[in-house]
Amino acid sequence: MKQIDNMNQPVTNRGLIQAASLSSAGFLAAILGNRLIPQISDGVKLADYALGPLWLDMNGFYRIVLLAVILTFLLGGVRARLDSSRRPGYVRQAPFRFALGLALLLYDILGTKLQLTPQPFFPGPAQILESFLMEGSYIGKNLLYSLRLFGAGFTAGILLGVVTGVLIGWFPKVRYWAYPVLKISGVIPAVAWMPFALTLFPTPFAAAVFLLVITSWFPVASQTAFGIQSVSRVHLEAARTLGGGTAFQVFRVAIPSASPQIFTGITTACASSFTCLVIAEMMGQPGGLGYYINVVKVWSAYYKVFAAILLMAVLFSLILAVIGVLRDYVLRWQKGVIK
Repeated sequence: MKQIDNMNQPVTNRGLIQAASLSSAGFLAAILGNRLIPQISDGVKLADYALGPLWLDMNGFYRIVLLAVILTFLLGGVRARLDSSRRPGYVRQAPFRFALGLALLLYDILGTKLQLTPQPFFPGPAQILESFLMEGSYIGKNLLYSLRLFGAGFTAGILLGVVTGVLIGWFPKVRYWAYPVLKISGVIPAVAWMPFALTLFPTPFAAAVFLLVITSWFPVASQTAFGIQSVSRVHLEAARTLGGGTAFQVFRVAIPSASPQIFTGITTACASSFTCLVIAEMMGQPGGLGYYINVVKVWSAYYKVFAAILLMAVLFSLILAVIGVLRDYVLRWQKGVIK
C-alpha cells in the first residue's frame, strides 16, 4: 500500500533532479571507466577515423555517444519539468537507466579492456560502434534500403488490411466468403511464400514487398473486422435514425469506434513485418540491414553484426514510437475515459 501511495504522490522538482542525476550517473561512470581504465588486452587495435573535423578512435567515439545519451536524459528531465504528466514515468525509469550505464561499464571492461568475453563473438561496445566510423555511409545506404522496403510493404499491408477488415466486419456476405480465406492464409508464415514470390514478381524488391504485405495484412484485417463487429448497435441505430446512410455509419461511426482494435493490429503487424523484413533481406535482396549482416558475417566481423542489430533495435523502437504518437492523436478522445 505504501508503494502505491508513493506512486500516486506528485513528483517534486527535487525528485526530478534526483532522477536526472541518477539517470546520468551510470553513463557517466561508463565514460570515466572507458577513459581511465587502460587497454590491457592486446587484441584491440586502436585506429583513428575522420568524423568531420575530428579524428577519433573507437573509444573517443564511444564516449561521445554516451555523452549524447546523457544529454538526451537531461532533456527528458526538462520535458518532464515542463509537462507534469511525464514526471512519474521519468522518475520510475531512473533506476533502470542507472543500471544500464553500469552494465555498459562492466561490458566495456570485460569485452574491450580485458577481452574476457569469447572473441570475436562478443566484442565490447566501443568495438561495435567502431563499425559506424569504418563504414558509416555503407551502413546508411543499407538502412535507407530497409526503410524503403519496409515503408512500401508495411503501408500497403495496413491499407489492404483495413479495407479487408471493414468489408468482412460490415458485410455478412463478404464475411462468409472472405473470412475463411483470412483464417487459412493467416496461419501460413510469410517466408513460406518466398519461393512463389520470387517466381511471380519481376524483382527481389517487389517480392519482398509482397511478403511484407501478406505479413501485415492478416493481423490488421482480423483486428479491424473484430472492431467493426464490436461496434455498439445503439450508436448505429442512432446514426440511422438521424439520417445517416451506410457510408456515414461506416466512416463516421464504425471505423472510429474500431480504431483501438485497428491500432492493436497495426502494432502487432509492425513486429511481425520487421522480422519478415530482415529474413527477406537475408534471402535475396541486394541491400538492407539483413543483407549487410550476411555480408559481414562471411568475414567473421561480428562487431559489425552487432552494429546492425543495434541499428535494427533503434529503428524498430522509432517506428513503434511513431505509431504510438499517431495512435495517441487519433485516440485522443479516450483521454480521461480509459486509464
